[in-house]
Amino acid sequence: MAMVVTQPCIGCKDKACLVVCPVECFHEDETMVYIDPDECIDCGACVPECPTEAIFHEDDVPEQWHRFIELNATKVRECPPAE
Repeated sequence: MAMVVTQPCIGCKDKACLVVCPVECFHEDETMVYIDPDECIDCGACVPECPTEAIFHEDDVPEQWHRFIELNATKVRECPPAE
């Protein structure tokens, strides 16, 4: 299981969630950040740091954002690691 970044992240410029990640599992593009489900250790440190409340445990992603589970897994293969 992993954490998942969802729709409220789109357009967010505050990268506080990236700083607290102990395994640096975030990737990003010009739209938002994504969490690598293979690298995420499910620590949840990023959740309270997210200013848009966009990060959820995979089991708790709201129904309307379930597509973001696969989107995160796909985008981390296409996007560079976040800085």
